[in-house]
Amino acid sequence: MTLRATIVFIAIALVFVGMHSPAVAHSGNGYGAGFIGGFTHPILGWDHVAAMVAVGLWGTFLGTPAIWILPVVFPLVMALGAVAGIVGIPVLAVETGIALSAVVLGMMIVFAVKPPLWLAAVIVGVFAIFHGYAHGTELPATASAFAYALGFVVSTGLLHLLGIAFGILVKWPAGRIAVRGAGGLISLVGIAFLTGLG
Repeated sequence: MTLRATIVFIAIALVFVGMHSPAVAHSGNGYGAGFIGGFTHPILGWDHVAAMVAVGLWGTFLGTPAIWILPVVFPLVMALGAVAGIVGIPVLAVETGIALSAVVLGMMIVFAVKPPLWLAAVIVGVFAIFHGYAHGTELPATASAFAYALGFVVSTGLLHLLGIAFGILVKWPAGRIAVRGAGGLISLVGIAFLTGLG
């Protein structure tokens, strides 16, 4: 897929952010407080798991230095999104953005899209804002914001590492098929959340 086709694909996805009614995957309840609450939030939501594993997979598919840069960009920008959620800065279509992150990142893997590193980082960073915002708005009133943020950043990093570990299979022809298949599964998870089936 060319750079122009990649940009068109992302533009179409962002149009969906503005026009689609959001799937509601986050209730804001049941995550607990502090580090444990933050740590379990990403791993208890398939929408978060799919996107975060996809970041590691796509980074591995893109190779060095993306294999390390994308999994660093995502939690850093996600933390900024969380701050926006905590202080109440409005972000539109958060749930739709989270679902689209799985769809778009999964499709990047399926079609072996290899944009310039800066564009890959921007794509990952934009989607990280939605994930972070969801974490921030669901911070329990009794929780330490720092401990909660540390928890979700650590679990996000572990999900990225899971994606990287599986993504190492791209070294072999059959492994490339498996990784691209995983990208397809991630996209399907995102579509399920986007359509309200997840």
